[in-house]
Amino acid sequence: MDWTALFLSLRLAGWTVVFLLPLSILAGRFLAWHQFRAKGLVEALVMLPLVLPPTVFGFYMLLAFGRNSPVGDLWQSLFGHQLVFTFQGLLVASVIFNLSFAIQPAQRGFEAIPVEVREAASCCGMSPWQRLWKVELPLAWPGVLTAMVLTFAHTLGEFGIVLMVGGSIPGETRTIAIAIYDRVQGFDMQGAGVMSATLVAISLITITLTYMLSARIGRRLS
Repeated sequence: MDWTALFLSLRLAGWTVVFLLPLSILAGRFLAWHQFRAKGLVEALVMLPLVLPPTVFGFYMLLAFGRNSPVGDLWQSLFGHQLVFTFQGLLVASVIFNLSFAIQPAQRGFEAIPVEVREAASCCGMSPWQRLWKVELPLAWPGVLTAMVLTFAHTLGEFGIVLMVGGSIPGETRTIAIAIYDRVQGFDMQGAGVMSATLVAISLITITLTYMLSARIGRRLS
């Protein structure tokens, strides 16, 4: 069992959720309740990672973060090292690639809130932030929670983006999915099986706990 790769995957998934949680709430809320001319294009761009092959997406991220790109050159000048083939570059690519998994479920959660509820909160004199924290989030939480679980589980098992942007550097970019691939390439089927079973168990436990938490909160709110 490659514990370093497992902990690196959990770290990557955790930080991806941390960065995408506020973004999913703000972007999902905005897309749910605002109409503008380019809304269809924005929603299509958000959904693009769902249909785009990870290797293709990773290739463009590799070009965007490379040393000859403006982003890569700026990162190099600020921090003294390149962005690609580092954990930081992997995290940035993971956040971008998981936008659809984070924003769409949150958007659906906010869309489920009746307009009358929002109008009643406004009539009570609540500020926009008060409406968000006291009214909207308690009603939209199933969508937000679903978004975070999908983001975590998807990041934990991501392979294509990790391989293209991060490579397979032990302790830096070698995640559990890459470790499993390396074990299969080395004909270590037992090691690959153990790590695969561990990944399945973590994903199953995460989803089960989410359902249990959802049911418990649902009974409390009813």
